[in-house]
Amino acid sequence: MPATPLAHVLTLSNAHTLVEAAGTLAFALSGLLEAARKRLDAVGVVMVAGLAAFGGGTLRDVLLDRRPFFWVQHGLWLWALLALCIAAMLFLRARHFAWTERAMQWPDALGMGLFAASGTQIALAAGMPALVAVLMGVMTAVFGGVLRDIVCNEIPRAFSDHRPYALCAFAGGWVVVAAQGAGLAEWLGLTVAAATAALLRVLAMLCGWTLPAWRT
Repeated sequence: MPATPLAHVLTLSNAHTLVEAAGTLAFALSGLLEAARKRLDAVGVVMVAGLAAFGGGTLRDVLLDRRPFFWVQHGLWLWALLALCIAAMLFLRARHFAWTERAMQWPDALGMGLFAASGTQIALAAGMPALVAVLMGVMTAVFGGVLRDIVCNEIPRAFSDHRPYALCAFAGGWVVVAAQGAGLAEWLGLTVAAATAALLRVLAMLCGWTLPAWRT
């Protein structure tokens, strides 16, 4: 019997698993750096890093009714998160905090690109229409950072820094759709889409691209 779309999405390819793992690590690092900047305690560091790493993918899995959640399916990632947080608390010192706000932009951009690509591909494999799949990718890419900033008592940067963020994820999602329509290999489509979204975000930061804001 041929596999159903849902059965297909529950079985990730090696390329997709690698993309999910890299995105999780990148967002965990961004959450860890933000927690360090806020000088949170051990529980706070683990919580913020976990929300950043797993929040977007969990929302995607809930909306797609996908079980088990991706971080439950790969329990080793939880141990990796704990190890990363413990190592950071042992080696990060006060002199490192001054650059964490700038430093976290880079893993955040990478995680955004990776999760935008993987979230879109999972939604497509589940049989979602193209636009819905791309929006799932955007939610996967953005929601973890939003939770990270809310818990750290910040207006989410995705909504407030005026540089394209969700739009970069949106563009990366459409690259996945186009790659699938062109019959490209899954790993190639994921790689190109993740690189496109992350590169657009980096260019937005370096070139000062901004979105329209309220007139004052």
